[in-house]
Amino acid sequence: MFISFEGIDGAGKSTQVKKLKKHLSEKGHQVLTLREPGGTVIAEKIRSLLLESKHDITPIGELLLFSASRAELVQNVISPALKQGNVVIVDRFYDSTTAYQGYGRGLDLEMLRAVNTVSTFGLEPDITFFLDISPEDALIRKFSEKSIPLSFEENELDRMESSGLAFYQRVREGYLQLAGSEKKRFMMLDACNDAENIHEEIVQKLALVCSGL
Repeated sequence: MFISFEGIDGAGKSTQVKKLKKHLSEKGHQVLTLREPGGTVIAEKIRSLLLESKHDITPIGELLLFSASRAELVQNVISPALKQGNVVIVDRFYDSTTAYQGYGRGLDLEMLRAVNTVSTFGLEPDITFFLDISPEDALIRKFSEKSIPLSFEENELDRMESSGLAFYQRVREGYLQLAGSEKKRFMMLDACNDAENIHEEIVQKLALVCSGL
């Protein structure tokens, strides 16, 4: 079983990944959790370049770096784990590329689909949990403040997070479009709900897709 979690930064994906891994592990499943970009030595170096660099990266360059990281992760980690019968849970997969580089950066969606197919070797998640939250609520959650700051210190945001609210609004709209077009795979959840309630909903939805989980 291959499970992906999607949503804008601050949606609470990592929290739900940890909760689901604990739940499935306690049921006796071998569970591997991964993040994108990352998961291999090369992919982690690409992650640092993409998120920590203070230099501008063109949208196409950004796309190809994310895709290179994904190709390394799929071929060297995800595919072998799935062949061994493990449950693989990823914090982001190719839907992030469509939402961020497609809807967010404005790259051609048909071109993105082709690049995604190449970088994943055709691998698709069995189920995708989309944690939906507005960019405003995501920032409030991230910085634990009652209102959105008017400005941030330079070192408070990584390179992607520095793209601004309008960018994240486009990204969220991209996710909503994806969820609407792939209703069989996408499971949409309200990220503003209590984390434990979200987890319970995930477990229930997962059981409907695969009775063994």
